[in-house]
Amino acid sequence: MSVQFNHTIVGCRDNRESAEFWADILGVRPGAEWGPFIPLVTGNGVTFDFANVPDHITEIQGQHYAFLISEQEFDAAYAKIQRYGLEHWADPHQRAAGEINRNDGGRGVYFLDPNGHYLELITVPYGGWPA
Repeated sequence: MSVQFNHTIVGCRDNRESAEFWADILGVRPGAEWGPFIPLVTGNGVTFDFANVPDHITEIQGQHYAFLISEQEFDAAYAKIQRYGLEHWADPHQRAAGEINRNDGGRGVYFLDPNGHYLELITVPYGGWPA
């Protein structure tokens, strides 16, 4: 069996709020709560398990999560980013505020979720589609 990425835990203050935020932006549905987790499964089978961090943790370390989506999904997600009034950038260094990029012949955008996790949406993988 080849190595495959299966799941990760996303630390948050309110797992329901976070799972529903990601689900809304990405156009998917969160799964049923399972123990301390609310799962969100992507089209390639990777699960993001949203879990509340313990109360004694005062700061959530933001992580970067990138999603490859279709042009139509990008249009829908970007409309939601604008509807939420989220700050967003065309670049990971947050220099091109309010813009999207057109890297590798596609489109991309960066923005923060309610816990400070850095989300990236792209329509073409880095380096372009294989020939």
